[in-house]
Amino acid sequence: MKEYRLPAADATQLNDLLTQVQTCTKDFLGYPVSKDFDYSPLLPFLQYPLNNLGDPFVSSTYTVGSREMEKFVVEFFARLFRAPADDWWGYVTNGGSEGNLYGLYLARELYPKGMVYYSEATHYSVQKNLHLLNMPGIIIRTLPNGEIDYEDLADTMRMNRHLPAIMLANIGTTMTEARDDVGRIKGILKDLAIRHHYIHADGALSGSYSAFLDPRPAFDFADGADSIAISGHKFIGSPIPCGVVVAKKSNRDRIARSVAYIGSMDTTITGSRNGHSPLFLWYALKSLGLAGLKERARHSLSIAAYAVARLNENGIPAWRNPNSITVVFPDPAGSIRRKWQLASESGWSHIICMPNVSKEQIDEFVAMMVAEEMAV
Repeated sequence: MKEYRLPAADATQLNDLLTQVQTCTKDFLGYPVSKDFDYSPLLPFLQYPLNNLGDPFVSSTYTVGSREMEKFVVEFFARLFRAPADDWWGYVTNGGSEGNLYGLYLARELYPKGMVYYSEATHYSVQKNLHLLNMPGIIIRTLPNGEIDYEDLADTMRMNRHLPAIMLANIGTTMTEARDDVGRIKGILKDLAIRHHYIHADGALSGSYSAFLDPRPAFDFADGADSIAISGHKFIGSPIPCGVVVAKKSNRDRIARSVAYIGSMDTTITGSRNGHSPLFLWYALKSLGLAGLKERARHSLSIAAYAVARLNENGIPAWRNPNSITVVFPDPAGSIRRKWQLASESGWSHIICMPNVSKEQIDEFVAMMVAEEMAV
């Protein structure tokens, strides 16, 4: 195997980048990314070009991949999301945005004349996806907590009830982690007698742990969803951005086509697909199991409750949606936003209490917030 050697200046630049990444990873609280993983047993696989070419459930002439692991990951989430026992399919994507694109793609193929409905709190990638797919859409108002305004949704659908309805439901919005109620949306469609409809659930962060909540939110296939997308690098954790999309196999069959060149089916958005991400997710799910994932959710929720209490007792009006791990508060000083890498919008910022966040980190963050208040 050829050994690559960097010139001294480039080696220094690489070391500087490592130092920067280590420092910045230590401090961020503002983005939904888990960093408490150890995939060192998988390091030998980085020497090989893992490519899960084509459909994960159909063999390919390219056999250097992690297809079996990918099938396990998809089945794990299909069961967790209560997909129909004999009608599910999916694959590991490069992130939640691709999963949303895939769900909308299936919906368009089912209902070419359909109208897409999504709230103003929907992730920015959805409008881009609609543009790529040349699909019309209507933005629906949100309630103060970031959840979709069901009255506005019903009124808007009523005006367009002659068209098939394609619903993009948020299972955890970007800024407040509000969950749209898929069961309630399904009820609106039934009340309006809109028989031709499709519901895609964007569960990038919250979808990964919502099944462990009590009461369980209405977000999955049993509640009326036709496809669900999650991110793998968020609640679970991965060194490479990735995600999982689960859909009904009967809908996927409408867009599948055989490709002789690769000896497989063309059913995904991309042709060549990263074979390392399914390996990371497989390793995490095998290591954690359902009990481990449930414990991660319990920890994150308890830390979020602690953060709200600490901020409130120090005079900072923080809040969170029920059973969510995102804590919202007024924008702090720029120095605090930069240090903790806080996402901000319309005068509000948030921290996201991922499984790696500790009470000690929250205490340090609150102390900085209080010091800022006192300095004003």
